[in-house]
Amino acid sequence: MATARTGKGQTMVDRARRAVNLERGPSLADTLASRLREEIGEGRLAAGAKLPSEHEISDAYGVSRPTVREAIGRLKHDGLVVTRQGSGVFVSESGAPPVFRLEVTDFADKDDIANVVAFLMAVEAAATELAARRRSAADLAAIRAQLDAMQAAIERGDPGVDEDVAFHRAIVEATGNPYFREFSNFLDRKVRHFIRTARQNSARHEGLTQAVQVEHVRIYEALEKGDPAAAREAAEQHVRNAAARLQLYLER
Repeated sequence: MATARTGKGQTMVDRARRAVNLERGPSLADTLASRLREEIGEGRLAAGAKLPSEHEISDAYGVSRPTVREAIGRLKHDGLVVTRQGSGVFVSESGAPPVFRLEVTDFADKDDIANVVAFLMAVEAAATELAARRRSAADLAAIRAQLDAMQAAIERGDPGVDEDVAFHRAIVEATGNPYFREFSNFLDRKVRHFIRTARQNSARHEGLTQAVQVEHVRIYEALEKGDPAAAREAAEQHVRNAAARLQLYLER
C-alpha cells in the first residue's frame, strides 16, 4: 500500500523534509510522537491511513530508527495507531486517544506555557488546599524534612530540583487522596523538565533561589497552621512565579 498522501498531494514525509530537523529536546521520541499526533489530530493522516515506514520517518525528521520505534510505541499506547502483521502501522479507525496526555516540548510557545501554568496552578492549588485540611503530624514532618533538604541544597550551591519535586510530592501525599497521588506522578514525568528549567534558571541569578525557598516556606507555614485558603493562595503564587522565572530564562 502506498504511503498516505495528504492535501495538495503532499505526504507527511514531504512536509517534514522541508522542515528543519527536530531539535534535540528533553525527549526526542516524545517530540516526534507529538509531531505525528498533529498529523493524525489535524486529519492529515486520516483514519485507516498507513504511516510511512520507519526508514522514511527517520530520514524525514533526522532521527534514528530506534527513536521512531519509540515514538510509534507511544502512539500505540495511546490507541492512535495499530500494527497489522506484515502490512505496517496504520492510523486507528477511531483516531481518538483513550488516555490523557500532557507534553511540554517547546518552551518558546508562550501560549502553550500559559496553558500548562494555568493547569498546574489548578492541580497544585487544589492539592495544597486539601493537604492543609487533612495533613497529619507525620505528614507535616515529612514536608518539613523536604523543605530543610532544599535549604541544604541551596547552601551547597545546588539547584535543588530533586528536593523541590520531593517537597511537592510530600504535600500530595498529605492529601490522602490516591488520585491526586497518581496524577502527581504523571505530572512529574511529563513536566519535570519544566520544573527543572525554572529551578536551574533560578540558581543562575543571585538571591533568586532563596526567593523560591521563601515561597516554599509560605506554603509550609500555611500547611502547619492548617489554613486551606492561605495554602491555596501560596501554591498559586508559587506556580505563577515559576512561570515568570521560566520566562526570564527564555528572554535571556
